Amino acid sequence: MAALALTACAETTAQQPAAVEISEARMQEMVRTLSSDEFEGRLPGTPGGERTVAYLIEQFEAAGLQPGNNGAWTQEVPLVEITGSDFAPLTVGDEEFTYGEDWVGVSYRQTAETSLENSEIVFVGYGINAPERGWNDYEGVDMTGKTALILVNDPDFNEEGLEGTFDGRAMTYYGRWTYKYEEAARQGAAAAIIVHEDFAASYGWNVVEGSWSGAQSYADTGGDGSDQTLMNGWVSNETARAIFYAADMDFDEMAMAASLPDFEAVSLGVEASTSFNNTFRRYTSNNVIGILRGTTAPNEYIIHTAHWDHLGICAPDEEDSICNGAIDNATGTAALAALAEAHVAAGPPERSLVFLAVTAEEQGLLGAEYYAANPVFPHANTVAGINMDGIAVRGQSRDVVARGAGKSELDAFLEDALAEQGRTLSADPAPQAGYYYRSDHFPFVKRGVPMYYVKSGLDLVEGGVEAGEAAEAAYRENAYHAPGDEYDESWDWSGIMQDLDLYYSLARMLGNSGDWPAWNAGDEFEAARQQSCNASRSGC
Repeated sequence: MAALALTACAETTAQQPAAVEISEARMQEMVRTLSSDEFEGRLPGTPGGERTVAYLIEQFEAAGLQPGNNGAWTQEVPLVEITGSDFAPLTVGDEEFTYGEDWVGVSYRQTAETSLENSEIVFVGYGINAPERGWNDYEGVDMTGKTALILVNDPDFNEEGLEGTFDGRAMTYYGRWTYKYEEAARQGAAAAIIVHEDFAASYGWNVVEGSWSGAQSYADTGGDGSDQTLMNGWVSNETARAIFYAADMDFDEMAMAASLPDFEAVSLGVEASTSFNNTFRRYTSNNVIGILRGTTAPNEYIIHTAHWDHLGICAPDEEDSICNGAIDNATGTAALAALAEAHVAAGPPERSLVFLAVTAEEQGLLGAEYYAANPVFPHANTVAGINMDGIAVRGQSRDVVARGAGKSELDAFLEDALAEQGRTLSADPAPQAGYYYRSDHFPFVKRGVPMYYVKSGLDLVEGGVEAGEAAEAAYRENAYHAPGDEYDESWDWSGIMQDLDLYYSLARMLGNSGDWPAWNAGDEFEAARQQSCNASRSGC
């Protein structure tokens, strides 16, 4: 596996941290407990979720942290669950498309009925407005009341390498469905519909159909979702082709045109209509927050994130019905307390360390998004962060994969920490999947806070890449988001502890540094950081 060179615009000024013992016993006990059947899969809004929050407060306090939310251990996260029903077909011209088989749709608005009536369909290419990259698919178009038909991923995702306006094969945030819906709403669209394609999306239509049907939960940020489109949805590739055919246009030709810088959005001359009903359930979950106050710069923060939730009772008709989420993410949740305990024992660094266990990641990063929208510690005062999600239990590795490597000056700190461990950085094996935009660090990132998302690589000390790939494939096939993700007394913990040593070093280096790592020039999050800094009288 080829190693990558880490580049950054600045060298670190922090010294390497002294060696410290991180408790493997604490890790084992916490992962065993959190993934036990007693916690019922840690689904927010259930007794198992409430039990998890109470347990984490106990563990954070035992680790020596102080309550992190103005004297409280928790931050309430109001959630709303919206369930659609009675879906009419999606009608385009004389064509009718069947819900589930041909299309799926949801509403983020808290209204009893969603009705899209005779909405003009406008093909907006990849639906991107990126001034720093000289790209605006919406230029000169008034989307009010119209339906945006959008391609998934970025304009240059078919490139073999990582060079291009949108980083070639590596997906940027502009390629994520979340961004495309957000931008369509900002443009005033009535609906936003993304065209599915297996490779570009990194998953099949079955995943879309399963994920976008049934109850959908969202952070309840007020306003009943009135700033959102009426409907967000997907159409299968076959459905998209039929829509273009009805408009007397060729899908492949239009998709090719959309990848070019001079593309201009075009009305298809056909209208979309559908309707469905919505029911609501409002409930509250909690983020858990602990802090270790810094010695000389207590108002500058290094944040650690991990999601405590999982899928609950996910297979009610099976003998083993609980998705226990041992790896995903009892490991990362336990790491919060184990790392906190180690930092407390070593004594506080100059900057404050925050440990944030967030809720509802599995429902769309909702706890992290709510915190990021309502930060306890200002983003302008948050130097950087470390996210831990699904720490591998396949033994020690010679390498790591850093989602988002090459985007910020955090690279220099990682280079130093990896050199201390004798490990290397390997290329992201699936850059087109956009994993950097799919875990709890991302709500911070899109508001400008540089964050690490570093995971063990596949080049194992015992067995090399072949063994690493086999272990990863076995986890994906037998355990991921399934009842098989259970605690195993035979696990090899050496890799987990190796990764925790890395996370500890990164936090300690940042915590004792006067540096404020910046995004690399031209990065899509550079402007958000600058805006945050400009609005602050302190911090970055």
